[in-house]
Formats: sequence, structure tokens, C-alpha cells
Amino acid sequence: MNNIIKELVERKSVRAFLEKEISLEDKEQILNAAVNGPSAGNQQMYRIIDVTDKEIKDKLSILCDNQPFIKEGKMLLVFCSDFKKWYDAFKIADLNPREVGVGDLILGIEDSMIAAQNAITAAWSLGIGSCYIGDILENKEKIKELLKLPEYVFPSTLVVFGYPTKQQLERAKPKRESLKYLVCENVYNNYSDEDLLKMFIDKQGFNNEEDCKMWLKRFYNRKYNSDFAKEMSRSVNEYLKEYK
Repeated sequence: MNNIIKELVERKSVRAFLEKEISLEDKEQILNAAVNGPSAGNQQMYRIIDVTDKEIKDKLSILCDNQPFIKEGKMLLVFCSDFKKWYDAFKIADLNPREVGVGDLILGIEDSMIAAQNAITAAWSLGIGSCYIGDILENKEKIKELLKLPEYVFPSTLVVFGYPTKQQLERAKPKRESLKYLVCENVYNNYSDEDLLKMFIDKQGFNNEEDCKMWLKRFYNRKYNSDFAKEMSRSVNEYLKEYK
């Protein structure tokens, strides 16, 4: 296993940080890695918002499902799908562009998430941890106002960066599902009920199916059927109204 693959495999989310600032040099290296990621047609349909204002950090920590560690991060980057720059450029060129569609949005999300993954990988190689915050999708109206997001700009993800504490470094990385459950050959293969339960039993280390089903019920209530998940769906639906 070479060093790049080793770091990709060993990287884990970090939610507690040392009181150590990220140098401007390292920050620039992380951002340069981000913008050099693959991009559809090299259009780079994204914008990265570097959040340095303490008040905005504090508000993000509240709006993103009340997670205090967010404001303790030493670098906060919001990766946005951004088709506005192309739409505006087309108008400058007198092209009378069509309305921006959902396909344009999805391509922009892909571009922005690739940039984000490059950033967290680069950061990890420098000893800097990170955590994706999907909750940036919630509270559309307040997030748009806070970050001054115009039409056709969508916050794909927020990433919090900082140097991990000793406890975070030593914490075991959660087990991932094995390849046999995640990789299909040629076409999508539906899971049988038996295989699906076995996948979760193997991943979570349960002794039997009943323990697994009880865990699924708890997970359902904590995540899928939670208030924040419902708010996230509402909020994203509001964003989608901008795209035709």
C-alpha cells in the first residue's frame, strides 16, 4: 500500500481540535489541492467560501444542527455548486442563456464535492483533520442570507478543519462495509433480505438479526426520521425551485 492509498484508507472524521492555527502556507496548499481536482469540462462549477468571521462561524454551528465543535474549527470551508458565473458570462456574451436546470446543479455539486475531497485528503497529509457537515443543507433561507448566496449557488457541503486532539487521533475509525457488499459487476445487483441484514451485522458486529433490527430502529429514529432530516429535505426542495 503506497502512502497516498494508506492516507486515504486511514483518514477519519475529526470533531475535536487542538488550539493550533493552520498556517497560511498550509491553507493555500489545501485550497490549491482543492481547485486542481477533476472537473466536468474543466468548468469548475463551484465556489469555495472561506469562513473567517467569528460571528458567521458561531451562527453556522447553530444552523448546522447545533454542533458546537464547528465554531472551534481552525478553518471552515463551504463548497458551493456555482453555475451563476457561467450564466452571467453567457449573458455578457449576448447568448440569451436558457434557465439553469437541475442537471447543471448536479454537475456543480459533483465538481464541488470533488474539490472538497481533494481538500480533506491534502489536509490529512499535512496532519490536519476535518469533518464534513451535511447539515449545511438545512435552513435554506437563513444560510442563504448568512452567506449571501445568490440564485444558482447551492451549498454542497461545509468542511471543518483543525489539528486533531490525541483522543481523536487514537480513536478507532468506524468499520466500512466490505467490497463484496458495495461493488457490483456490470449492473446493479439488488440485495436479498438475508444479504442486507448480513451486511449490517458484519459491519456493526452484531451477534444476531434481532440485535441488528433493534439497531436499525434506533438509527431510523436518530437519522432518517429525525427532525433535522425532515428539515434538510424541506430546505433542499426550496433550493431546487431555483432550477428549471
